[in-house]
Amino acid sequence: AQNQPALDLNSDRCYITTQNHGYAINLESLKKTPLEPWFINPNDKTTEGVKHKNKPVFAVQWHPEASPGPYDTELLFDKFAKTLEGK
Repeated sequence: AQNQPALDLNSDRCYITTQNHGYAINLESLKKTPLEPWFINPNDKTTEGVKHKNKPVFAVQWHPEASPGPYDTELLFDKFAKTLEGK
């Protein structure tokens, strides 16, 4: 795995992530779906995360449990926990 940046399109915050993938979602393919881009890699502009527009569903292309820093992508776990709590 290697470290790559993932830019949060909602907050403009960039996270260093641990990635090991060979596929990416084409941004154009999302246009007629209920999914929207959430994170992109600023280096190559590939999609690194998506979320559903109306439902509490999201996915990322990295390993959030293996983030380089202790709190780097903690927001994903917080969002998941809030979903379980119904918030």
